[in-house]
Amino acid sequence: VVAAGVEPAGLGARDTLRLEAALPLHGHELGPGITSLQAGLGWVVSWDKGDFRGRDALAAEKERGVARRLRGLSVPGRRPPRAEQVVLVDGEPAGVVTSGNFSPELEHGIALAFLPPEVEVGAEVAIDARGTALPATVVKMPFVAKK
Repeated sequence: VVAAGVEPAGLGARDTLRLEAALPLHGHELGPGITSLQAGLGWVVSWDKGDFRGRDALAAEKERGVARRLRGLSVPGRRPPRAEQVVLVDGEPAGVVTSGNFSPELEHGIALAFLPPEVEVGAEVAIDARGTALPATVVKMPFVAKK
């Protein structure tokens, strides 16, 4: 493949592209304890195809509303947000970053985070980056649209 002119790219490049497209990664935005509704993937659930494992629990969550929702965060500057950093709403811990990095395409930091559902697109939040509050804005996903 290299002989054909393809440039090698590592996991960091793959992860940055995945994050810019707001694609979930198992163990971060998908996996045990994370429902498709929380991850914003309710559209993949086929409610009219009969029974499936977890249907009752998912239907109950759909009825009562999710306790957290995956959101995109835009962070000014070059300092990248990182997984497991706490997201602050009005100075109080409200969620956690699941994936974060510097976006070469956008030239600033971006992150995915689980936040309370009432934290909507446009909200101003902060990310606790080792004791420093990085300002962030909740934004619509994907961060970079298909061209």
